[in-house]
Amino acid sequence: MKFTTERLIIRPFMEKDLHATFEMYTKPEVCRYLLHEPWTSENRKKEFDKKLTNSILTETSTLNLAVVHQDEVIGDLTVWYTGMKDTVEIGYCFSDSHSGKGYATEAVSGLLGELFTKLNLHRVQANLDARNVASQKLCERVGMRKEAHFLRDYWNKNEWTDSMVYAILHEEFVRQ
Repeated sequence: MKFTTERLIIRPFMEKDLHATFEMYTKPEVCRYLLHEPWTSENRKKEFDKKLTNSILTETSTLNLAVVHQDEVIGDLTVWYTGMKDTVEIGYCFSDSHSGKGYATEAVSGLLGELFTKLNLHRVQANLDARNVASQKLCERVGMRKEAHFLRDYWNKNEWTDSMVYAILHEEFVRQ
């Protein structure tokens, strides 16, 4: 899957993206609400190789897409099937050095458009750490609704955390 938005190119990761992706994932504040710790020089090749190999979405494989602005990776979109018919979950991460410019909204909105029009999906959902207010606001900006708030249901990074589920149905999506 590859597509463009007004300011962005969204495409599978390429070898040349390693440095910018590593810079994004080494920052503790960027990884705070993710399921993994910040990347290190020891694990960066292994972690980045996962992004390179996850270039096609199938029922059994995850899709990772680079969000590129002016030939620099500024974010990462991830999509995987949930096991429920015509339903995927999305995840995303963006460089903190590019925040506040609308890139995340533009990229995720574009992704929703591609998923609903090209794959004719029924539903797209996002599960997130309830403390991640920026992620909640992003979901709301792209038209997703909060469906659930689970209390201390997820063990991550040595603590119980609340999680939230946001979702949007095909018929609810309006391309922005």
